[in-house]
Amino acid sequence: MQEVYVGPSQLRGRIKPPPSKSMAHRVLIAAALAQGCVEDVGKWGLTGELSQDLKATQSCLEELLAPNPDPVLDCGESGSTLRFLLPLAAALGRSALFVGKDSLARRPLREYAEILGPRGVRLEFAGEQNLPVKVGGKLQSGVFQVPGHISSQYITGLMLALPLLEGDSTIVLTTPLQSAPYVEMTQAVLDLFGIVVRPAAAGWVVPGRQKYVLPEELELEADYSQAAFWLAAKSLGHALEVEGLSVKSVQGDREIIPLLEEMGSWKPGEERRIDAAQIPDLVPILAVVALARPGVTILENAQRLRFKESDRLLSTAEMLGSMGAKIAATTDSLLIHGGEQLTGGEVDAHNDHRIAMAAAISALNSRNGATIMGADAVGKSYPGFFQELQRLGGDVRGI
Repeated sequence: MQEVYVGPSQLRGRIKPPPSKSMAHRVLIAAALAQGCVEDVGKWGLTGELSQDLKATQSCLEELLAPNPDPVLDCGESGSTLRFLLPLAAALGRSALFVGKDSLARRPLREYAEILGPRGVRLEFAGEQNLPVKVGGKLQSGVFQVPGHISSQYITGLMLALPLLEGDSTIVLTTPLQSAPYVEMTQAVLDLFGIVVRPAAAGWVVPGRQKYVLPEELELEADYSQAAFWLAAKSLGHALEVEGLSVKSVQGDREIIPLLEEMGSWKPGEERRIDAAQIPDLVPILAVVALARPGVTILENAQRLRFKESDRLLSTAEMLGSMGAKIAATTDSLLIHGGEQLTGGEVDAHNDHRIAMAAAISALNSRNGATIMGADAVGKSYPGFFQELQRLGGDVRGI
């Protein structure tokens, strides 16, 4: 477990975040289905070291599309890899064993048994945890009832798989959809690859017998989820210019820009509320910014954060609390009392990339800096984060 110290320091310079991880998962899958194999990822702008999650999707696709019987798909810690490829394996009629790390095994998955079971798919769980799980049977077209409040990744997984079936299918939401922008992103990628998905009452219609077709041009835009850490640092007084962000992006985390503008205009003493239902990945870094603003901030409707790489509500509160913050986690919210400089100290990243990066940004403006235990968790989404932090002038030791 890597320890990295980040001391009080001033950042200055230009930074371009890596390509959108969320979009890259979808593009890798669509491109592989278009060609029947996994392409050189450099074609899509994925240069440099891939994140652990994207490596998992790439290797699992290679295994799934190979002619070997009974493939074993190691998803690592990637919920996207697991939830996107499970229905795809069923659509291809591949009997496959999905495995992964303990943190992934604790995340929601069993809803797929109810979603896919009536359409010819068997899910065999080895124990109480959600991995390993063996998927068998051939997915049949029809109506798929899907809860929208647990994970939008269930819907994306179906949208990627259902076009391959012989008949038309309908996805029907049984509960309101959260993280809707991620579904919009899926639809945008599918459109690029010639796949039709039509909106319908309480869901979508996905025609069958479709074929993925490679687009002539496609460049992945920079990731707003990763840019959020640099944008937050800029809002906290660091002289940064964040480049490569598309103003027309369908990424939900593009909301970081208007949110930071709003937070900059808050008056001392106000109680402010931010609805995090559609932007859960922004919560840790928004908490860091809120702590710098005098008054009470409530980040609410964030209960799904309890099922991320860590219980992200609790781990955000514990990480910032160990640096001297007045912050508390409730069932679905963070209650933040801001306006005082953090002391700093030793913090636990809880094996969560977003907690590690949020800790690093909060350490920059603290009195004593922070030693981040488990800092290597950033490899899940942003392997070069600490190197970039150091390049920009951060006092970073231990990388």
